[in-house]
Amino acid sequence: QVAKNRLHYWIINGTRVISMYQLSLRQFRAQANREIGMFRNFGIPEQFLPDDVVSARENILHEFTSHAIGDLVFFNLAILVIAGTGSYFLARRTLRPIEQSVEAQRQFTADASHELRTPLTAMKTEIEVAMRNSSFSTENAKTLLRSNLEEIDTLTDLSDSLLRLARYEENNGLVFSPVALQSVLTEANDRVDTHAEKKRITIEVRPTSDTVLGDQQALVELSVILLDNAIKYSAEESSVTAWAERAGHSVRIYIRDHGQGIRAVDIPRIFDRFYRADQSRSKQHVHGYGLGLAIAKAIVMRHHGQIDVKSVPGEGTTFTVTLKSPVEGLGTSLKRSLGQ
Repeated sequence: QVAKNRLHYWIINGTRVISMYQLSLRQFRAQANREIGMFRNFGIPEQFLPDDVVSARENILHEFTSHAIGDLVFFNLAILVIAGTGSYFLARRTLRPIEQSVEAQRQFTADASHELRTPLTAMKTEIEVAMRNSSFSTENAKTLLRSNLEEIDTLTDLSDSLLRLARYEENNGLVFSPVALQSVLTEANDRVDTHAEKKRITIEVRPTSDTVLGDQQALVELSVILLDNAIKYSAEESSVTAWAERAGHSVRIYIRDHGQGIRAVDIPRIFDRFYRADQSRSKQHVHGYGLGLAIAKAIVMRHHGQIDVKSVPGEGTTFTVTLKSPVEGLGTSLKRSLGQ
């Protein structure tokens, strides 16, 4: 198909060059004939014209023919080079998002395969070892089954996270309405309270009367992810604070911890799928798949909001989520429905 398109282009371009050449030559000959006609008007036949006039016309015609061919070839080659170069850069610019998407999809597939392979390999190894054990007892079987159940739970959590991420990226099932942030933060606090108690971390949810336009359960999950993330990377007996405040036509939600912080070089990557935040925060091992913040960002994007992070290594991290207020959000939706 590419070869056919190139052949088609060269045929059209060649036809255009020949047509331009013939038209220019025809116009020049007509001009030369008009000049000869001036002599005829004075009653001088063409065969009696001075030799220098005839030869001058022939020389000019020959010179014009040579220059016309050269100029047409030169300008068409120049146009071809400029158009080809411009088309190349425009094509590269157009294809860049597609290449990035394909690369992200390839990386996602590789990371997901690795995460799925780890628990499956562990289960297979344990079963193979048990089958070779000639003195395998009922108690050994129970221990093996408990270990396998843990790996199955790992696979279940991973698949659930992937399904939630796909759901939010495709915007399936979200219902937007005015949502009170106090109820969102309170429910999220209740869900992570047990996790915080294990590390003796105090969670402070400051009172707020602000509302945003969004999906209630999605915003609760967003808050749970950010609170759980803050608890994971905070030291024991520290504190986490959550609050909201209005900023013009928007409302900002803040989640602040006093953990190890994130290095500046790692901040652009923390929302990537399967990125391990513990690589930049602390030396302690933190369980997770690196999907939580990717899900959080997908939720924010579906609410047409923005999520930012500021962190000082050794002092803590603050996540900021900016969402539209109900009035601003409804106004935007109305404009979209009216096609403005």
